Amino acid sequence: MSGKYPARVGITQWIGGNNVGRLQDVPYLHYLPREEISLATVLQQGGYQTWHVGKWHLGDEPFFPEQHGFDVNIGGCHMGSPQHGHFSPWKIPNLPDAEPGKYLADHLTDEAIRLLKSRDASRPFFLNLWQYAVHTPIQAPAELVEKYKKKAADLGLDQTKALVDGEELPFIRPEGDTRRVRRRMFQSDPVYAAMIENLDTNIGRLMAALEAEGLADNTLVMFTSDNGGVATAEGSPTCNLPLSEGKGWAAEGGNRVCQIVRWPGVVSAGRVNDEATTSPDVCPTFIEAAGLKVPASQTIDGVSLLRLLRDERPLDREAIYWHYPHYSNQGNTPASWVLAGWWKLIEYFEDGRCELFDLQNDVSETRDLASQEPATRDRLRAMLHTWQKGVMAKIPEKNPHYPRKTPVTPNNAHE
Repeated sequence: MSGKYPARVGITQWIGGNNVGRLQDVPYLHYLPREEISLATVLQQGGYQTWHVGKWHLGDEPFFPEQHGFDVNIGGCHMGSPQHGHFSPWKIPNLPDAEPGKYLADHLTDEAIRLLKSRDASRPFFLNLWQYAVHTPIQAPAELVEKYKKKAADLGLDQTKALVDGEELPFIRPEGDTRRVRRRMFQSDPVYAAMIENLDTNIGRLMAALEAEGLADNTLVMFTSDNGGVATAEGSPTCNLPLSEGKGWAAEGGNRVCQIVRWPGVVSAGRVNDEATTSPDVCPTFIEAAGLKVPASQTIDGVSLLRLLRDERPLDREAIYWHYPHYSNQGNTPASWVLAGWWKLIEYFEDGRCELFDLQNDVSETRDLASQEPATRDRLRAMLHTWQKGVMAKIPEKNPHYPRKTPVTPNNAHE
C-alpha cells in the first residue's frame, strides 16, 4: 500500500505476533499509519473509484481501508484470518453474514463483481481484492474436497507419509510443550487443493466479469501472494518443493511467490520474466500505469515495473531486501536477507552467522557458499547493513530471561 519496505514503515511482524526466544521481540507498529500516503489515496485523488474487498489486517478501526483512500470497504478489518471459519456466518466486521454455509471466497468475489457492475462508468476504478483464502483454517466446499480425496487415493498419496517431524520450534513455550517443525514433503492435502481450485475459479469469475463489462482490454490486473505456502506448521497443509521451507521463513519457499500480470496491448501474453520483484513495487507500478505521480513527500522503496512489463528492459536495481527480526510461528529465527542478482545472503540475528546461496544453480538452497565465496558474502553483508541503517531497521537484542519458559498467549499461539 505504501511502496515502502515494511522495515521502513515499522510493521515487521504479522500484526498480533510476539514470540520470544534467545532474543527479545522487536517492537513494531500494529497499524498502517495514517500519515502514509497509500496507493489508494493517490488513485482516489486522481479521480479513481477505490474499492477494497477482503482481508486488510493493517490495524484496528481508526486504520481501516476507509482511512487509507478507499471509498468502499467490504470485509477489511483488523483480522488476519477468518477466525470463525470460511463458511457463513463469518462474523467479520464490515462484512454482513450471508446465508448459512456460503463460502467466503465465493462471496467476496460476488461483491467485487457487484462493484464492477454498479460502477460509475465515466470514471476509472481501482479494485483491491485480497482474499482470505488460502489462510487457515483450511476449509473448502465439500464437493471439491471429495474430488481431491479421490485424486489422492487414485495416486496412492493417502497411503504415503507426507509429514516429517523436525526440530523444536525455537521460541519460548510452556514446560511440556514439545511442538516441532513439521514439514510436508509433497502435495497431498485434499482440502488445501480444494481451496486452491476454488480460488482459481473465483479469479476466473472476476476475469469473466471484466470481459462482460467490456473492461478486460483496458484493465491492468496483477495476481500475487504475500508469502509462500505454510509447509512447516499450523497443519503444514502444503509443500513448496523444490523451494525450501515456507511461510515465515527466510528460505525461498517463504518469500518466492507467483506474480501474474495481464494488460492487453501493453503486456505481451505468454511471457515469463526471471527478474526479481518485490511487493513495494506494486504501488509505484499502479501509480505510473494510471498516469499519476508519487507525492514528493512520500519515500518509495519500490520501483515501477512498467518498463519490465512493456518491453522487458531490466529494472537496473542493485538488490532487494527483507527484514524479519522476529520468531515466526512456523519455525524460523530472526533474520534479515538480501537478493542481488542470483546471489542471496541471509544473516541470522541469534548468532550473526551468514548463509550464501547461488539461486541460479541451487534454488533449493542446499549448498551454503558463505565460506567458499567470502568476497561475495562480505559484499552482500555490507550492503544489507547499509540498507538496515537507511530504513532504520530495528535489530533484536538478547533475551535476559532465556531459557525460562513462559505461557503461550493467544497472540503468539497461532495466526
